Amino acid sequence: MAVTLKKEVVVDRWSMVVEEAQGKAEEVFKDTENLIQKSEIPGVTSERVKANPGLLAGVFGNERAFIRVVNKNLKRYEMFIGVRDYGKNLDLSWYLTYEPGMIAGLISIVTSRLFPGRAWTPKLNLFQQQDLTAYTTVIHHCFLQSIEKITKGQSIDKKSKGFLGIS
Repeated sequence: MAVTLKKEVVVDRWSMVVEEAQGKAEEVFKDTENLIQKSEIPGVTSERVKANPGLLAGVFGNERAFIRVVNKNLKRYEMFIGVRDYGKNLDLSWYLTYEPGMIAGLISIVTSRLFPGRAWTPKLNLFQQQDLTAYTTVIHHCFLQSIEKITKGQSIDKKSKGFLGIS
């Protein structure tokens, strides 16, 4: 399946590069998908997708593989887990995105211009915040478990960069 990433705002993220791990992408993808499935997170589904930064870019083959993770109770928040060879290394990352509706999109555009680097998202109630934190933390841990098999003792900074600050 192809996904065009255009209006999504990245609200949390995590990444690292594993040195000398070229060719391990499929192993990490499969392990992560299996761990997500075994975790039995309520309302969460995942699928492998090809994503592009715009429709025209997709037509010209500018796509990357991701695992897209969706929580049916928080549909506007999706996680994209990416694994790709980067020279002799393996580039690993995940992004928690928020796709605003039309009005929220306008607010987001204005606030991002006034406050660069800060993404606006609507306030979540306590239960939504708890569910979003639990869902992203479990996915993060599934990804980390699959990565630990190939890191060969390389240090892993486990804290995400964003409003959740998952570790």
